Amino acid sequence: MSEERQDEPGTLERAVEATLFAAETPMGVEALAGHLGGLEPREVREALGLLEARYRTRGVHLVERGGRWHFETAPDLAHLLRREKEQVRRLSRAATEVLAIIAYHEPVSRAEIESIRGVQTSAGTLDVLMEAGWVKPAGRREVPGRPVIYATTPDFLDHFGLASRRDLPGIDELRAAGLLDPVDEALENAMNFEPDEEPDAPQAEDDDENLAD
Repeated sequence: MSEERQDEPGTLERAVEATLFAAETPMGVEALAGHLGGLEPREVREALGLLEARYRTRGVHLVERGGRWHFETAPDLAHLLRREKEQVRRLSRAATEVLAIIAYHEPVSRAEIESIRGVQTSAGTLDVLMEAGWVKPAGRREVPGRPVIYATTPDFLDHFGLASRRDLPGIDELRAAGLLDPVDEALENAMNFEPDEEPDAPQAEDDDENLAD
């Protein structure tokens, strides 16, 4: 019997690979370890690292988004799988501003969002972001009234191709890429806001569709 090739994946790698291919949603290290019989997370991380390297030059890549792993089409081949052009969801100015503020300052309450924006935020704006799967309630602030606080989701990271919030671009990167319009002012406010500042009273928000035409 011939010896096993050195570059062939081991049993654990193959088990992790098969589990991720069959999973309906991305899985974290702890979930994988439990699914595979209570393995040590360290063993699963090692297998994931080997698989990630093995798939790096293949037609599909193994990627981590927000601590969860899944396979996705290699970026340079994605166009081959699109039968028709996808309709990209375009958020309104208000929704984009709110999403930017939550992403850079999470977790934040609605009142804190309004302090940064300087205008009131309608419940519909937050509803749109939650329906998109990019924002979720993340508990309550332990202050009088115990307001709900909001944070981004793993789906937000996945949609924008971020491994974690540490990969959020800086203001100079956004400006260089021409991505600030129409929310440049809100983004700068979001990134430069100091919680100890005395905010101005928020003004009433103009009537605004939460999804642009």
